Amino acid sequence: MSAATTTAGTAAGGRAPAAPSGIRFDNVSVAYGENVVLDSFDLTVEPGEVMALLGPSGSGKTTALRAVAGFVRPCAGRVLIGGRDVTGLPPHRRGIGMVVQQYALFPHLRVEDNVAFGLKARRGRTASRAETAARVAEALEMTGMAAYARRHPRELSGGQQQRVAIARALAIRPGVLLLDEPLSALDTRLRSGMLAELARLHRDLPDVSVLYVTHDQVEALTLADRIAVMDRARLRDCGTPQDLYRRPRTEFTASFVGNANLLPVTAGPDGTADFAGTRLTVTPAEGAAPGASATLCVRPHLVGLGDGPNTLHGRVTEVQWRGATHRVYADVAGHRVMADLRELRTTPEHGSDITLHFAAEDAVLLPAGAGSTDDE
Repeated sequence: MSAATTTAGTAAGGRAPAAPSGIRFDNVSVAYGENVVLDSFDLTVEPGEVMALLGPSGSGKTTALRAVAGFVRPCAGRVLIGGRDVTGLPPHRRGIGMVVQQYALFPHLRVEDNVAFGLKARRGRTASRAETAARVAEALEMTGMAAYARRHPRELSGGQQQRVAIARALAIRPGVLLLDEPLSALDTRLRSGMLAELARLHRDLPDVSVLYVTHDQVEALTLADRIAVMDRARLRDCGTPQDLYRRPRTEFTASFVGNANLLPVTAGPDGTADFAGTRLTVTPAEGAAPGASATLCVRPHLVGLGDGPNTLHGRVTEVQWRGATHRVYADVAGHRVMADLRELRTTPEHGSDITLHFAAEDAVLLPAGAGSTDDE
């Protein structure tokens, strides 16, 4: 989704080749004194891949991005871009574009001058006037901001300012684009629109490696080819959005990538589990031997109302209307179960009995404590 492809007028696709793409974290650690903020981080972002770094505050995701940018120096390990070790290089020699949370536009410069700034300042060289104008025009066209070239940032909406920041990053034709929570300052409607724009840019610029830092699950699930889940300075899991959502491998992934019911069970034979005396049929997991403690994961939208396979009986503790669905919370044998139910004609009353069910193929059995961070 960014810069590794840009000049209007080049033959194949009309864009010039970008800087070398692909990112490799080779056992990277970053520490401030005794405080380790990134611990033995090992991850590869393939050329043309969008990798989301997803995790709570303090998980190390922004530190990882800053290590690629050259704003922090690892105390151990290496950072490679396009196969080249850039660990000791300054930011301006790494061939990257970066968009930060608050966009960092110069208020006294017009849009076109903001976009041109990186070209003029890069490596201390000044691009020719014609080349600069061509690249600026192309970047603004790609981000849908060509009509706003003569405006100042104060004359733009938040979403438009975000597009200008992306255009500035694209203008230098980086092989790597770093996005640090770029949508966090936008309201819900603008965020949704910009997600669609970022997805379109990625389709238009398939050669650029993108590292996208976010704590928002929807952004990660929407944009990323793969998601790296981080917690407490470490990489906890990595996979496609579909795999992490449908078949999480750890409790932390299950709880952080989407909402999940996580219920303590005892693994049984042949894909069964015992939950508070109720025998359930589930998708088995490696490492969950019969008789062992395990965790049952089932997503709220896969829990239905009424009798069916894997029936649970409980009592309603809370009901939230969410437009298209009602989120119903129920106490089942002392454990909270969430169900997202559509088209309820009658809202269950607080304290009333409720019967819920889910299909075996919608439930994943995880070894108890898988992905727990208590050992840190």
